[in-house]
Amino acid sequence: MMVGMAAEETHTKTRTRTRTRTGTQTGTTGRDPGTSEATRALTGWPMRLLVVGIVLSAVNLRPAITSLGALLEEVRDGLGMSGSVAGLLTSVPPLCFAVFGVTAPRLARRFGPAAVVCVGMAAIAAGLLVRPFAGSTPAFLAASALALMGIAVSNVLMPVIVKRWFPDRVGSMTGLYSMALALGTSTAAAATVPLTDALGGSWQTGLAVWSALAVAAVLPWIPFVRGGGAASVEEAPARDAASGKAAHARGEAGPARLRITRSRTAWALAVFFGLQATAAYITMGWMAQVFRDAGVAASTAGVLLAVTMVMGVPLAFVIPRLATRLPQQGPIVLALGVCGLAGYAGLYFAPAGGAWAWAVLLGISNCSFPLALTMVGMRARSGPGVAQLSAFAQSTGYLISIPGPLLVGILYQHTGGWGVPIALMAALMLPQMAVGYLAGRDRTVEDEAAV
Repeated sequence: MMVGMAAEETHTKTRTRTRTRTGTQTGTTGRDPGTSEATRALTGWPMRLLVVGIVLSAVNLRPAITSLGALLEEVRDGLGMSGSVAGLLTSVPPLCFAVFGVTAPRLARRFGPAAVVCVGMAAIAAGLLVRPFAGSTPAFLAASALALMGIAVSNVLMPVIVKRWFPDRVGSMTGLYSMALALGTSTAAAATVPLTDALGGSWQTGLAVWSALAVAAVLPWIPFVRGGGAASVEEAPARDAASGKAAHARGEAGPARLRITRSRTAWALAVFFGLQATAAYITMGWMAQVFRDAGVAASTAGVLLAVTMVMGVPLAFVIPRLATRLPQQGPIVLALGVCGLAGYAGLYFAPAGGAWAWAVLLGISNCSFPLALTMVGMRARSGPGVAQLSAFAQSTGYLISIPGPLLVGILYQHTGGWGVPIALMAALMLPQMAVGYLAGRDRTVEDEAAV
Protein backbone atom coordinates (compact mmCIF):
# COMPACT_ATOMS: atom_id res chain seq x y z
CA MET A 1 0.00 0.00 0.00
CA MET A 2 2.80 2.39 0.90
CA VAL A 3 4.56 1.56 -2.40
CA GLY A 4 1.36 2.45 -4.23
CA MET A 5 1.12 5.75 -2.36
CA ALA A 6 4.71 6.60 -3.26
CA ALA A 7 4.03 5.82 -6.91
CA GLU A 8 0.95 8.05 -6.82
CA GLU A 9 3.01 10.86 -5.26
CA THR A 10 5.53 10.65 -8.11
CA HIS A 11 2.74 10.52 -10.70
CA THR A 12 0.97 13.52 -9.16
CA LYS A 13 4.12 15.62 -8.98
CA THR A 14 4.81 14.92 -12.64
CA ARG A 15 1.33 15.97 -13.73
CA THR A 16 1.45 19.07 -11.53
CA ARG A 17 4.73 20.23 -13.08
CA THR A 18 3.58 19.68 -16.66
CA ARG A 19 0.11 21.23 -16.50
CA THR A 20 -0.41 24.96 -15.94
CA ARG A 21 -3.28 27.35 -16.46
CA THR A 22 -2.91 31.18 -16.40
CA GLY A 23 0.41 30.86 -14.64
CA THR A 24 -0.96 28.84 -11.73
CA GLN A 25 -0.17 25.18 -11.17
CA THR A 26 -3.39 23.24 -11.58
CA GLY A 27 -2.56 19.56 -11.64
CA THR A 28 -5.59 17.40 -11.13
CA THR A 29 -4.52 16.88 -7.57
CA GLY A 30 -2.63 20.14 -7.39
CA ARG A 31 -1.41 21.55 -4.08
CA ASP A 32 -2.79 24.57 -2.37
CA PRO A 33 -0.63 27.06 -0.53
CA GLY A 34 0.05 25.83 2.96
CA THR A 35 -0.50 22.13 2.36
CA SER A 36 3.21 21.36 2.26
CA GLU A 37 3.61 23.22 5.57
CA ALA A 38 0.82 21.17 7.11
CA THR A 39 2.34 17.96 5.78
CA ARG A 40 5.75 18.77 7.25
CA ALA A 41 4.12 19.64 10.58
CA LEU A 42 3.06 16.01 11.10
CA THR A 43 5.62 13.22 10.79
CA GLY A 44 6.32 9.99 12.60
CA TRP A 45 3.75 8.84 15.14
CA PRO A 46 1.46 11.92 14.78
CA MET A 47 1.08 11.17 11.07
CA ARG A 48 0.42 7.50 11.77
CA LEU A 49 -2.08 8.43 14.47
CA LEU A 50 -3.82 10.76 12.03
CA VAL A 51 -4.17 7.89 9.56
CA VAL A 52 -5.61 5.69 12.32
CA GLY A 53 -8.06 8.45 13.22
CA ILE A 54 -9.16 8.83 9.60
CA VAL A 55 -9.66 5.08 9.21
CA LEU A 56 -11.57 4.61 12.48
CA SER A 57 -13.76 7.62 11.72
CA ALA A 58 -14.54 6.28 8.26
CA VAL A 59 -15.51 2.91 9.73
CA ASN A 60 -18.15 4.72 11.81
CA LEU A 61 -19.75 6.71 8.98
CA ARG A 62 -22.38 4.10 8.01
CA PRO A 63 -23.12 1.50 10.76
CA ALA A 64 -25.80 3.83 12.17
CA ILE A 65 -27.65 3.34 8.87
CA THR A 66 -26.91 -0.24 7.78
CA SER A 67 -27.43 -1.73 11.24
CA LEU A 68 -30.91 -0.19 11.19
CA GLY A 69 -31.55 -1.51 7.67
CA ALA A 70 -30.79 -5.06 8.83
CA LEU A 71 -33.35 -4.77 11.67
CA LEU A 72 -35.83 -2.41 10.03
CA GLU A 73 -38.72 -4.88 10.24
CA GLU A 74 -38.11 -5.48 13.95
CA VAL A 75 -37.81 -1.74 14.63
CA ARG A 76 -41.04 -1.08 12.71
CA ASP A 77 -42.88 -3.70 14.75
CA GLY A 78 -41.35 -2.55 18.03
CA LEU A 79 -42.23 1.12 17.50
CA GLY A 80 -45.45 0.57 15.54
CA MET A 81 -44.26 2.24 12.33
CA SER A 82 -46.16 2.14 9.05
CA GLY A 83 -44.35 1.64 5.73
CA SER A 84 -44.55 5.38 5.04
CA VAL A 85 -43.03 6.27 8.40
CA ALA A 86 -40.29 3.70 7.82
CA GLY A 87 -39.65 5.40 4.49
CA LEU A 88 -39.34 8.69 6.37
CA LEU A 89 -36.84 7.01 8.69
CA THR A 90 -34.68 6.00 5.73
CA SER A 91 -34.81 9.63 4.49
CA VAL A 92 -33.49 11.03 7.78
CA PRO A 93 -29.79 10.33 6.97
CA PRO A 94 -29.60 12.47 3.81
CA LEU A 95 -31.69 15.19 5.48
CA CYS A 96 -29.29 15.40 8.41
CA PHE A 97 -26.28 15.25 6.11
CA ALA A 98 -27.63 18.18 4.12
CA VAL A 99 -28.61 20.30 7.14
CA PHE A 100 -25.55 19.69 9.29
CA GLY A 101 -22.96 19.11 6.58
CA VAL A 102 -23.14 22.68 5.37
CA THR A 103 -22.00 23.88 8.82
CA ALA A 104 -18.80 21.81 8.75
CA PRO A 105 -16.47 24.34 7.04
CA ARG A 106 -17.52 27.12 9.43
CA LEU A 107 -17.06 24.87 12.46
CA ALA A 108 -13.69 23.74 11.14
CA ARG A 109 -12.49 27.32 10.70
CA ARG A 110 -13.47 28.16 14.27
CA PHE A 111 -12.46 25.02 16.17
CA GLY A 112 -10.23 23.10 13.76
CA PRO A 113 -11.23 20.02 11.72
CA ALA A 114 -9.71 17.65 14.29
CA ALA A 115 -11.90 19.00 17.08
CA VAL A 116 -15.02 18.88 14.90
CA VAL A 117 -14.40 15.28 13.86
CA CYS A 118 -13.64 14.31 17.47
CA VAL A 119 -16.94 15.78 18.67
CA GLY A 120 -18.65 14.22 15.68
CA MET A 121 -17.51 10.75 16.71
CA ALA A 122 -18.74 11.43 20.26
CA ALA A 123 -22.13 12.47 18.87
CA ILE A 124 -22.33 9.23 16.89
CA ALA A 125 -21.57 7.21 20.02
CA ALA A 126 -24.19 9.04 22.08
CA GLY A 127 -26.88 8.82 19.42
CA LEU A 128 -26.35 5.10 18.80
CA LEU A 129 -26.43 4.36 22.52
CA VAL A 130 -29.60 6.32 23.23
CA ARG A 131 -31.84 5.70 20.21
CA PRO A 132 -32.73 2.01 20.74
CA PHE A 133 -34.08 2.79 24.19
CA ALA A 134 -35.88 6.02 23.29
CA GLY A 135 -39.28 4.30 23.46
CA SER A 136 -41.12 6.20 20.71
CA THR A 137 -40.73 7.01 17.05
CA PRO A 138 -40.07 10.76 17.55
CA ALA A 139 -37.44 10.08 20.20
CA PHE A 140 -35.88 7.39 18.01
CA LEU A 141 -35.66 9.90 15.16
CA ALA A 142 -34.15 12.56 17.42
CA ALA A 143 -31.43 10.23 18.71
CA SER A 144 -30.75 9.09 15.15
CA ALA A 145 -30.38 12.74 14.13
CA LEU A 146 -27.72 13.25 16.82
CA ALA A 147 -25.65 10.37 15.44
CA LEU A 148 -26.21 11.53 11.88
CA MET A 149 -25.09 15.05 12.78
CA GLY A 150 -21.71 13.63 13.76
CA ILE A 151 -21.57 11.65 10.54
CA ALA A 152 -22.51 14.70 8.47
CA VAL A 153 -19.69 16.97 9.60
CA SER A 154 -17.14 14.15 9.35
CA ASN A 155 -18.35 13.34 5.82
CA VAL A 156 -17.58 16.88 4.69
CA LEU A 157 -14.25 17.24 6.48
CA MET A 158 -12.62 13.98 5.38
CA PRO A 159 -11.74 15.29 1.86
CA VAL A 160 -10.47 18.50 3.46
CA ILE A 161 -8.18 16.65 5.87
CA VAL A 162 -6.87 14.42 3.09
CA LYS A 163 -6.24 17.37 0.75
CA ARG A 164 -4.35 19.31 3.43
CA TRP A 165 -2.11 16.62 4.91
CA PHE A 166 -1.80 14.25 1.95
CA PRO A 167 -1.79 16.59 -1.09
CA ASP A 168 0.26 14.18 -3.20
CA ARG A 169 -1.75 11.12 -2.19
CA VAL A 170 -5.35 12.23 -2.61
CA GLY A 171 -6.32 9.08 -4.53
CA SER A 172 -4.63 6.64 -2.15
CA MET A 173 -5.87 8.28 1.04
CA THR A 174 -9.38 8.77 -0.34
CA GLY A 175 -9.30 5.11 -1.31
CA LEU A 176 -8.09 4.13 2.16
CA TYR A 177 -10.86 5.88 4.06
CA SER A 178 -13.45 4.91 1.45
CA MET A 179 -12.35 1.30 1.91
CA ALA A 180 -12.66 1.68 5.69
CA LEU A 181 -16.09 3.25 5.23
CA ALA A 182 -17.20 0.31 3.08
CA LEU A 183 -15.79 -2.13 5.64
CA GLY A 184 -17.78 -0.52 8.45
CA THR A 185 -20.88 -0.42 6.27
CA SER A 186 -20.71 -4.08 5.30
CA THR A 187 -19.72 -5.31 8.75
CA ALA A 188 -22.71 -3.63 10.35
CA ALA A 189 -25.03 -5.03 7.69
CA ALA A 190 -23.73 -8.59 8.07
CA ALA A 191 -23.13 -8.74 11.82
CA THR A 192 -26.14 -6.90 13.26
CA VAL A 193 -28.61 -9.81 13.06
CA PRO A 194 -26.15 -12.44 14.40
CA LEU A 195 -25.06 -10.06 17.16
CA THR A 196 -28.68 -9.43 18.05
CA ASP A 197 -29.34 -13.17 18.31
CA ALA A 198 -26.17 -13.74 20.34
CA LEU A 199 -27.06 -10.94 22.76
CA GLY A 200 -30.52 -12.30 23.55
CA GLY A 201 -32.59 -11.39 20.51
CA SER A 202 -33.39 -7.80 21.49
CA TRP A 203 -33.18 -5.38 18.56
CA GLN A 204 -32.41 -2.60 21.04
CA THR A 205 -29.19 -4.31 22.12
CA GLY A 206 -28.34 -5.21 18.52
CA LEU A 207 -28.43 -1.53 17.55
CA ALA A 208 -26.81 -0.12 20.71
CA VAL A 209 -23.70 -2.30 20.46
CA TRP A 210 -22.36 -0.19 17.57
CA SER A 211 -21.87 2.78 19.89
CA ALA A 212 -18.71 1.10 21.23
CA LEU A 213 -17.08 1.37 17.82
CA ALA A 214 -17.75 5.11 17.77
CA VAL A 215 -16.21 5.54 21.23
CA ALA A 216 -13.01 3.94 19.92
CA ALA A 217 -12.95 6.45 17.05
CA VAL A 218 -12.93 9.42 19.45
CA LEU A 219 -9.58 8.48 20.99
CA PRO A 220 -7.09 9.06 18.10
CA TRP A 221 -8.34 12.62 17.60
CA ILE A 222 -7.80 13.77 21.19
CA PRO A 223 -4.06 14.57 20.78
CA PHE A 224 -4.85 16.67 17.70
CA VAL A 225 -7.50 18.62 19.61
CA ARG A 226 -5.29 19.25 22.64
CA GLY A 227 -1.83 19.35 21.05
CA GLY A 228 0.13 20.82 18.20
CA GLY A 229 -1.78 18.95 15.55
CA ALA A 230 -4.88 20.99 16.22
CA ALA A 231 -2.94 24.22 16.08
CA SER A 232 -1.57 23.43 12.66
CA VAL A 233 -5.08 22.80 11.39
CA GLU A 234 -6.62 25.83 13.01
CA GLU A 235 -3.92 28.07 11.60
CA ALA A 236 -4.57 26.80 8.06
CA PRO A 237 -6.91 29.63 7.03
CA ALA A 238 -4.37 32.17 8.24
CA ARG A 239 -1.65 30.41 6.26
CA ASP A 240 -3.81 30.38 3.16
CA ALA A 241 -4.56 34.09 3.54
CA ALA A 242 -0.89 34.89 4.16
CA SER A 243 0.25 32.85 1.18
CA GLY A 244 -2.38 34.57 -0.97
CA LYS A 245 -1.04 37.99 0.03
CA ALA A 246 2.52 36.88 -0.63
CA ALA A 247 1.57 35.52 -4.05
CA HIS A 248 -0.18 38.79 -4.88
CA ALA A 249 2.94 40.74 -3.90
CA ARG A 250 4.98 38.56 -6.27
CA GLY A 251 2.47 39.12 -9.05
CA GLU A 252 1.22 35.52 -8.87
CA ALA A 253 -2.29 34.14 -8.47
CA GLY A 254 -3.16 33.23 -4.89
CA PRO A 255 -6.08 31.20 -3.58
CA ALA A 256 -9.21 32.57 -5.24
CA ARG A 257 -12.45 33.48 -3.48
CA LEU A 258 -15.22 31.38 -4.95
CA ARG A 259 -18.88 31.89 -5.65
CA ILE A 260 -19.43 28.17 -5.90
CA THR A 261 -22.94 28.35 -7.34
CA ARG A 262 -21.48 29.86 -10.54
CA SER A 263 -19.60 26.65 -11.30
CA ARG A 264 -21.27 24.18 -13.65
CA THR A 265 -18.83 21.54 -12.48
CA ALA A 266 -19.87 22.08 -8.85
CA TRP A 267 -23.55 21.71 -9.79
CA ALA A 268 -22.87 18.59 -11.85
CA LEU A 269 -20.92 17.09 -8.97
CA ALA A 270 -23.67 18.00 -6.48
CA VAL A 271 -26.39 16.38 -8.60
CA PHE A 272 -24.22 13.32 -9.18
CA PHE A 273 -23.57 13.11 -5.45
CA GLY A 274 -27.30 13.41 -4.75
CA LEU A 275 -28.36 10.71 -7.20
CA GLN A 276 -25.72 8.24 -6.08
CA ALA A 277 -26.70 8.95 -2.46
CA THR A 278 -30.33 8.29 -3.38
CA ALA A 279 -29.37 4.89 -4.75
CA ALA A 280 -27.11 4.13 -1.78
CA TYR A 281 -29.66 4.98 0.91
CA ILE A 282 -32.46 3.15 -0.86
CA THR A 283 -30.14 0.15 -1.02
CA MET A 284 -29.05 0.38 2.61
CA GLY A 285 -32.56 1.02 3.87
CA TRP A 286 -34.63 -1.31 1.72
CA MET A 287 -32.59 -3.98 -0.08
CA ALA A 288 -32.68 -6.46 2.80
CA GLN A 289 -36.47 -6.06 2.88
CA VAL A 290 -36.65 -6.70 -0.89
CA PHE A 291 -34.91 -10.03 -0.40
CA ARG A 292 -36.97 -10.92 2.68
CA ASP A 293 -40.20 -10.26 0.80
CA ALA A 294 -38.91 -12.53 -1.99
CA GLY A 295 -38.64 -15.41 0.49
CA VAL A 296 -35.03 -15.05 1.58
CA ALA A 297 -34.34 -15.68 5.29
CA ALA A 298 -33.67 -12.61 7.44
CA SER A 299 -30.09 -13.64 8.25
CA THR A 300 -29.35 -14.36 4.57
CA ALA A 301 -30.90 -11.04 3.54
CA GLY A 302 -28.55 -9.29 5.96
CA VAL A 303 -25.57 -11.13 4.46
CA LEU A 304 -26.70 -10.15 0.95
CA LEU A 305 -26.80 -6.53 2.04
CA ALA A 306 -23.33 -7.01 3.51
CA VAL A 307 -22.10 -8.43 0.18
CA THR A 308 -23.36 -5.28 -1.53
CA MET A 309 -21.54 -3.13 1.00
CA VAL A 310 -18.35 -5.21 1.12
CA MET A 311 -17.82 -4.82 -2.62
CA GLY A 312 -16.78 -1.30 -1.74
CA VAL A 313 -13.84 -2.49 0.37
CA PRO A 314 -11.45 -3.36 -2.48
CA LEU A 315 -13.07 -1.17 -5.11
CA ALA A 316 -13.13 1.92 -2.88
CA PHE A 317 -9.34 1.71 -2.76
CA VAL A 318 -8.84 0.93 -6.44
CA ILE A 319 -11.32 3.36 -8.02
CA PRO A 320 -9.99 6.61 -6.45
CA ARG A 321 -6.42 5.70 -7.43
CA LEU A 322 -7.55 4.91 -10.97
CA ALA A 323 -9.57 8.14 -11.10
CA THR A 324 -6.55 10.30 -10.22
CA ARG A 325 -4.62 8.79 -13.10
CA LEU A 326 -7.25 9.62 -15.71
CA PRO A 327 -7.78 13.10 -17.19
CA GLN A 328 -11.55 12.46 -17.13
CA GLN A 329 -13.57 10.19 -14.85
CA GLY A 330 -16.64 9.89 -17.10
CA PRO A 331 -15.86 6.35 -18.31
CA ILE A 332 -15.75 5.11 -14.70
CA VAL A 333 -19.11 6.76 -14.03
CA LEU A 334 -20.66 4.99 -17.03
CA ALA A 335 -19.23 1.58 -16.09
CA LEU A 336 -20.61 1.83 -12.55
CA GLY A 337 -23.98 2.95 -13.89
CA VAL A 338 -24.26 -0.05 -16.22
CA CYS A 339 -23.64 -2.37 -13.25
CA GLY A 340 -26.42 -0.60 -11.36
CA LEU A 341 -28.89 -1.00 -14.21
CA ALA A 342 -28.07 -4.70 -14.48
CA GLY A 343 -28.53 -5.16 -10.73
CA TYR A 344 -31.93 -3.44 -10.72
CA ALA A 345 -33.05 -5.53 -13.69
CA GLY A 346 -32.14 -8.65 -11.74
CA LEU A 347 -34.04 -7.49 -8.66
CA TYR A 348 -37.08 -6.81 -10.84
CA PHE A 349 -37.20 -10.13 -12.69
CA ALA A 350 -35.64 -12.67 -10.27
CA PRO A 351 -34.91 -11.17 -6.84
CA ALA A 352 -34.36 -14.50 -5.05
CA GLY A 353 -33.04 -16.63 -7.93
CA GLY A 354 -30.02 -14.45 -8.69
CA ALA A 355 -29.78 -12.67 -5.34
CA TRP A 356 -26.02 -13.03 -4.96
CA ALA A 357 -25.33 -11.68 -8.45
CA TRP A 358 -27.61 -8.68 -7.94
CA ALA A 359 -25.96 -7.94 -4.59
CA VAL A 360 -22.53 -7.92 -6.26
CA LEU A 361 -23.63 -5.72 -9.17
CA LEU A 362 -25.32 -3.17 -6.89
CA GLY A 363 -22.25 -3.20 -4.66
CA ILE A 364 -20.08 -2.26 -7.64
CA SER A 365 -22.54 0.47 -8.62
CA ASN A 366 -22.47 1.92 -5.10
CA CYS A 367 -18.77 2.66 -5.55
CA SER A 368 -19.93 5.89 -7.16
CA PHE A 369 -19.57 7.29 -3.62
CA PRO A 370 -15.76 7.03 -3.32
CA LEU A 371 -15.53 8.22 -6.92
CA ALA A 372 -17.58 11.31 -6.03
CA LEU A 373 -15.35 12.00 -3.01
CA THR A 374 -12.27 11.68 -5.19
CA MET A 375 -13.68 14.11 -7.73
CA VAL A 376 -14.30 16.62 -4.92
CA GLY A 377 -10.56 16.62 -4.27
CA MET A 378 -9.74 16.80 -7.98
CA ARG A 379 -12.17 19.53 -9.03
CA ALA A 380 -10.60 22.16 -6.75
CA ARG A 381 -6.97 23.28 -6.51
CA SER A 382 -6.84 24.80 -3.01
CA GLY A 383 -7.70 23.56 0.47
CA PRO A 384 -10.39 26.24 0.95
CA GLY A 385 -11.73 25.37 -2.50
CA VAL A 386 -12.02 21.71 -1.55
CA ALA A 387 -13.78 22.63 1.71
CA GLN A 388 -16.25 24.84 -0.10
CA LEU A 389 -16.87 22.35 -2.90
CA SER A 390 -17.19 19.45 -0.46
CA ALA A 391 -19.77 21.28 1.66
CA PHE A 392 -21.73 22.44 -1.40
CA ALA A 393 -21.69 19.13 -3.26
CA GLN A 394 -22.52 17.01 -0.22
CA SER A 395 -25.14 19.29 1.32
CA THR A 396 -26.88 19.97 -2.00
CA GLY A 397 -26.52 16.34 -2.99
CA TYR A 398 -28.03 15.03 0.21
CA LEU A 399 -30.93 17.46 -0.14
CA ILE A 400 -31.56 16.00 -3.60
CA SER A 401 -31.48 12.47 -2.17
CA ILE A 402 -34.06 13.03 0.57
CA PRO A 403 -37.24 12.18 -1.40
CA GLY A 404 -35.92 8.91 -2.82
CA PRO A 405 -36.06 6.54 0.18
CA LEU A 406 -39.33 8.11 1.35
CA LEU A 407 -40.90 7.71 -2.08
CA VAL A 408 -39.79 4.08 -2.23
CA GLY A 409 -41.49 3.43 1.12
CA ILE A 410 -44.73 5.05 -0.07
CA LEU A 411 -44.71 3.16 -3.37
CA TYR A 412 -43.97 -0.10 -1.58
CA GLN A 413 -46.88 0.39 0.82
CA HIS A 414 -49.40 1.50 -1.80
CA THR A 415 -48.52 -0.94 -4.60
CA GLY A 416 -47.96 -3.92 -2.32
CA GLY A 417 -44.76 -4.96 -4.06
CA TRP A 418 -41.34 -3.96 -5.31
CA GLY A 419 -41.91 -3.67 -9.07
CA VAL A 420 -42.63 0.06 -9.19
CA PRO A 421 -39.97 1.06 -6.60
CA ILE A 422 -37.28 -0.91 -8.44
CA ALA A 423 -38.31 0.64 -11.76
CA LEU A 424 -37.90 4.07 -10.14
CA MET A 425 -34.40 3.17 -8.93
CA ALA A 426 -33.39 2.07 -12.43
CA ALA A 427 -34.81 5.23 -14.00
CA LEU A 428 -32.79 7.44 -11.64
CA MET A 429 -29.58 5.72 -12.71
CA LEU A 430 -29.77 7.33 -16.18
CA PRO A 431 -29.47 11.00 -15.08
CA GLN A 432 -26.86 9.92 -12.53
CA MET A 433 -24.69 8.63 -15.37
CA ALA A 434 -25.22 11.81 -17.40
CA VAL A 435 -24.30 14.34 -14.69
CA GLY A 436 -21.48 12.13 -13.42
CA TYR A 437 -19.94 12.21 -16.88
CA LEU A 438 -20.10 16.03 -16.83
CA ALA A 439 -18.64 16.20 -13.32
CA GLY A 440 -15.73 14.04 -14.45
CA ARG A 441 -14.43 16.55 -17.00
CA ASP A 442 -10.90 17.85 -16.41
CA ARG A 443 -11.55 21.31 -14.94
CA THR A 444 -11.63 23.03 -11.54
CA VAL A 445 -14.18 25.19 -9.77
CA GLU A 446 -11.62 27.97 -9.36
CA ASP A 447 -11.65 28.44 -13.13
CA GLU A 448 -15.44 28.72 -13.21
CA ALA A 449 -16.40 30.43 -9.95
CA ALA A 450 -13.58 32.77 -8.92
CA VAL A 451 -14.88 36.14 -7.66
